[in-house]
Amino acid sequence: MDKFHIKGGRPLEGRVQISGAKNSALPCMAAALLTPETVILHNIPYVRDIITQRRLLEDIGATVLMPELRTHKITASHIELFEAPYELVKTMRASVLALGPLLARFGKARVSLPGGCAIGTRPIDLHLAGFQHLGATVRLESGDVVARAPRGGRLRGAEIKFDKVTVTGTENLMMAATLAKGTTVLRGAACEPEIADLAELLNSMGARVRGAGTPTITIEGVEALGGAEHTIIPDRIETGTFIVAAAITRGDLEIKGCHPEHSGALIAKLREVGVEIVEVNQSTVHVSCCPNGLRSRDVVTEPYPNFPTDMQAQYMALMTQAEGRSVISETIFENRFMHASEMQRMGARIQIEGHNAIVEGISPLTGARVQASDLRASASLVLAGLAAQGETIIDRVYHIDRGYEKIEDKLKQVGARIERLRDSVTASLQMPRGVEGMAAEVA
Repeated sequence: MDKFHIKGGRPLEGRVQISGAKNSALPCMAAALLTPETVILHNIPYVRDIITQRRLLEDIGATVLMPELRTHKITASHIELFEAPYELVKTMRASVLALGPLLARFGKARVSLPGGCAIGTRPIDLHLAGFQHLGATVRLESGDVVARAPRGGRLRGAEIKFDKVTVTGTENLMMAATLAKGTTVLRGAACEPEIADLAELLNSMGARVRGAGTPTITIEGVEALGGAEHTIIPDRIETGTFIVAAAITRGDLEIKGCHPEHSGALIAKLREVGVEIVEVNQSTVHVSCCPNGLRSRDVVTEPYPNFPTDMQAQYMALMTQAEGRSVISETIFENRFMHASEMQRMGARIQIEGHNAIVEGISPLTGARVQASDLRASASLVLAGLAAQGETIIDRVYHIDRGYEKIEDKLKQVGARIERLRDSVTASLQMPRGVEGMAAEVA
């Protein structure tokens, strides 16, 4: 397995370009299954989860071409299989997003129960209950979800109330409802910017979706959807990660190609702790650390538009370098403090009490050998390594490759001393058709 070797203690300075949002690109790729016409997606990040989603689409019969590295042309005119196999779904829970489009367009779908990061249970019960409200028959069979539309092959519009906020559940049912007969209303829907981005694509394809980005989404079903061209929004979590990278190293970064309005709660909290963030324009922020240092502040993770759980680990790394005590409360996932024990190996003073992490700062961090447990945990360990004195080795960085595009290269461009140590048996990524000469760049 690949590792990162980091020599810390150097401020980051320069300019960083933010990639497209993985969590928007994945459902938009799945949405291409709703039509036999070609869907063109721009600003796709080249990360492992995208590669997995592409392979899933190709396995069931879609054609995915890449005329450019970050552009996907997806044509699902000859779907041969209505099934997402375990071998792919086990590595990425977003694979379950194939269920709604396949069920809506073809009246049947079979998808293995999803996997992904080990950050706690993320059941898809809300997805399945929603499909049943739309008239589908749903059953579990040998670890797979098997769903069929009602007689006649078309789902029926319904009013669906989510008992708990679910991003992928909102996306799955929104896609399914676009081809249902009648009107569907989703209440208690997730409000993330990625939901609104998916709705924008769906409406470009001919869907009638209103209210995406609010708790109530109304979808008026149509007979068929067509092709479209769409540009994926910037990744707000990558944006936040680089803001913290500038602050924790006492650096000075210009972060370009972002949408600051998508990170309002995060930016407000980071300003509160002493990070200087200036919005240069609608797509650029300038970040520097307050000369008086960082101040500890408590935070609670909550659904959007509040502080995101996907930034909790990075914030914890930052709080190790802040004066005083902070309490970080995790309300979304029950097992998302696994990075704390690895930070402790580097000298961090962190105590876990149930859903709370108590961080005592300022902790002088020193390099150590640590292990990543999930996507955002690996990002937090990179941040800790950048701030630490000495050398840090991070094992299992395949986690960070799932969601950050060539993060080590971006960091090196702004002064970080970070290298990827490749295992001799690490297989090279399979390159998509239509791209030539890219293997060396991606490797």
